[in-house]
Amino acid sequence: MTTPTSAKPHRKRLFLFRRGPMENVATVLIGLGFLMLFQPFALVLYTWSLAMLLAGTVMFIVVSKFPE
Repeated sequence: MTTPTSAKPHRKRLFLFRRGPMENVATVLIGLGFLMLFQPFALVLYTWSLAMLLAGTVMFIVVSKFPE
C-alpha cells in the first residue's frame, strides 16, 4: 500500500472554529433555554429563555457549516 505524497499536513484548528465542540456548545444552549422556559421559580430565567433558545439554534445552524 502506498501513501499519497501530496497530502498536506493537517493543522489543528482553534476550538472556536471546529464543528464538533461548537455543535455541543450550541446543543447545551438549546437545552438550557428549554429548561429555563419550563421552570416555575424565577421570572428572570423565563424572560431570557427564548433568547437562549434562539441563540443556540442560530449558533447550531452557523456552526454546522464549519468543516470537520
